[in-house]
Amino acid sequence: MRARFMVVAVAALLAGCTVGPNYTPPEMAVPPAFVGPQATVGATVDPARWWSAFGDPQLDGLVDRALKGNPDIAIAASRVRQARLQEIVARSQGLPSVNASASPSHIEFSKNAGLSSIARAFSGGTGAGGTGSTGGIALPGSGITTYSVGFDASWELDLFGGVRRSTEGARARTEAAVWSKRDAAVTLAAEVAQAYFALRLDQAQITTIEGEIVRQRRALEIAGNTARVGLVPPIDVTRQRASITSTEARAEPVRADVDVRMHALAILLGEPPATLMTELAAPSVAPLGVPSIPAGLPSELLRRRPDIRAAERDLAASTADIGVAVADMYPKFSLTGMSQLISTALGNLFSGDSLQLTASGAAQFPLLDWGRRKSTVKSREEDREQAYLRYRSTVLQALRDVEDPLTQIAAERRRNAALQRAVVDAQSSAKAAESQYRTGFVAQTTLLNAETDVLTAREQLVSSDAQLRQLTVALFKALGGGWEQAE
Repeated sequence: MRARFMVVAVAALLAGCTVGPNYTPPEMAVPPAFVGPQATVGATVDPARWWSAFGDPQLDGLVDRALKGNPDIAIAASRVRQARLQEIVARSQGLPSVNASASPSHIEFSKNAGLSSIARAFSGGTGAGGTGSTGGIALPGSGITTYSVGFDASWELDLFGGVRRSTEGARARTEAAVWSKRDAAVTLAAEVAQAYFALRLDQAQITTIEGEIVRQRRALEIAGNTARVGLVPPIDVTRQRASITSTEARAEPVRADVDVRMHALAILLGEPPATLMTELAAPSVAPLGVPSIPAGLPSELLRRRPDIRAAERDLAASTADIGVAVADMYPKFSLTGMSQLISTALGNLFSGDSLQLTASGAAQFPLLDWGRRKSTVKSREEDREQAYLRYRSTVLQALRDVEDPLTQIAAERRRNAALQRAVVDAQSSAKAAESQYRTGFVAQTTLLNAETDVLTAREQLVSSDAQLRQLTVALFKALGGGWEQAE
């Protein structure tokens, strides 16, 4: 008992001995500010629900449904649960294990090797002149039955911290899985918003084309009236009709693209492709605004971006793995104890005389492994180096992810303003050309060109509006918005 107490005491004294490098979070230098232009005034937006800043209830509902039903989010959640179970497994390796056992056993001795033969040997046997007597020794039966119940416990002492390092690594991997799940939510919300705005762009283009067709049909009516009175040649009517047909043809690929966008959105929601065909058939009635959001400071990315946080946790896990490999180079000590009740009769099995105690200790010293353990340590160090480089690459890519949309948004806003002026000018030109055509001052080609210019300018403006929204979504994603502290 005293020896066992000393071993436990030594284990407690060495509990603080943990081999391998201690983890220190990396310091990644980032610029003091983003280079790209930022909004000086912007609405206050909740980063966890940035999509609500666009003021579209349908978009809000689609993102919420996707976050609940998308299979990729469910897979990420399953990986979090799996990592937490692995953490329990790693932690349990440093604790004693206890097992209970109960068993009956029966041995039927052979006539030549059983206890009867042994007894005859002691009595002189049954040779010549022998009587076969056992000399008064009571022979047992030809078999024996025993019953046993008890407990056994074993404990490998974590003197050099291998289990503690393994637990550190498992905990870091759990945290990395949580951040990866949040990163999946960030990506999914951005994908839903991008697909939704692309759908609304297609529908807006169809509306623009259909509006232009209505206007061109009015022009066709005018051409027909003027042709009947001989003010214009009949060929003008044919040309106007051909222009309408060409405009109608432009709408068909866009209508097909609308269905494709709806299919993509439904899949992101974790639903069959045709689910949203009725729900999103009508163009949005909500004004599709574009929120103006300052990007903040680059240092905030290191705290907000889930992929950066996941990469940092992977680095911590790789550092802990080195300690596990180093601990394998040191001796291993284990304790084993067994407490049993053993008897040949069930009636006295649970009496004090049936108690049997067994205790043992073991030590294992690594002597010759042909460099396997040292190579394993070096391999784990290379894993850590790769994890650090991935972390560094993730930070640099995050900075670029913010800088690019900042620059693109500023340029697109200037382009959008120019396109708005172009639409006004094209509409004025088309109106003047129509008046002049009615009075015969200009040829029909002038009117047709003016109509084409109006349609082109409107399509470009609609496309620019959608591009601004999609770039803003990219900025929100780059800033790490779209997750909540829920795990």
